[in-house]
Amino acid sequence: MKLASLKQGRDGRLVVVSDDLHWCTDAGLIAPTLQAALDDWDHAEPKLRALAESLQHDAVPRERFHERECASPLPRAYQWADGSAYVNHVELVRKARGAEMPASFWTDPLMYQGGSDGFLGPRDPIPLADPAWGLDFEAEVAVITGDVPLGATPDEARGLIGLVMLCNDVSLRNLIPNEIAKGFGFFQSKPASAFSPVAVSPDALGAAWDGGKLHVPVLSTLNGALFGAPNAGEEMTFDFPTLIAHAARTRALAAGTIIGSGTVSNRDPDGSPGRPIAEGGRGYSCIAELRTVETLRGGAARTPFMVAGDRIEIEAKDAHGRSLFGRIEQVVGG
Repeated sequence: MKLASLKQGRDGRLVVVSDDLHWCTDAGLIAPTLQAALDDWDHAEPKLRALAESLQHDAVPRERFHERECASPLPRAYQWADGSAYVNHVELVRKARGAEMPASFWTDPLMYQGGSDGFLGPRDPIPLADPAWGLDFEAEVAVITGDVPLGATPDEARGLIGLVMLCNDVSLRNLIPNEIAKGFGFFQSKPASAFSPVAVSPDALGAAWDGGKLHVPVLSTLNGALFGAPNAGEEMTFDFPTLIAHAARTRALAAGTIIGSGTVSNRDPDGSPGRPIAEGGRGYSCIAELRTVETLRGGAARTPFMVAGDRIEIEAKDAHGRSLFGRIEQVVGG
């Protein structure tokens, strides 16, 4: 089952999307918005599945599905908590700002609470008021949960993952060091994120989903050139059930909570930080990683952060080359 929110008002109009992403049908008689469906998931989910089956058999009214007309699946959410499940990424970006990585980062997930009152649509421009802020993209996987009780275990959390999607967790790299130095976490350095046009039920991902991880490459294309293709299922130190349980340790999570994986990152087979695509590696899911590798190898970062007019595309494909979630495609605004 694939769901999307077409732009309409603050919370979008819920539609069911065909597996090939060519068609959609209105789901308003079941739930007007995705959040409304999540609030009543036990009743809404089987009806949405039945509607998806009818759409596949051309048994309901349908319209062409255009990704450019989509808001993020949840245009706003009660909670957006982003982890750092790929410890290779954490290690590299900390090196970039001269910070050592504590050993506990391998056993205790990092997580920050981001702004969730308004997300960018998957084709919306990325606002940038000052190029000196160091705009970077971050290609991630994210899940949407049902209601998660306080103290849920990873095993319990596994069954509470309702939908899977991709994320561009926009970062302003040059604002991060001063914010971190205050000892109170991110705020200004983490503006609005964007999510893929479509959110997908775990069962619809087939063998690509193992219950806790998405086992496909996440493709990042910067200004028309492939920038990264690391596999999201490899080197994910903390799977999604673990991240959800971490978030729920001291609080219950409301249905519609979004949990992010953090930037997808793979080491090279020899254990090195990873090579650029042009050198036969899997590349990177953010510019900061490449800049760190450039510094480690050559003493200085050469690749600039994004500026007005730059374009980032983020996508994941199945074994047959078909897009799983649609494509995030954003241009930096002035």
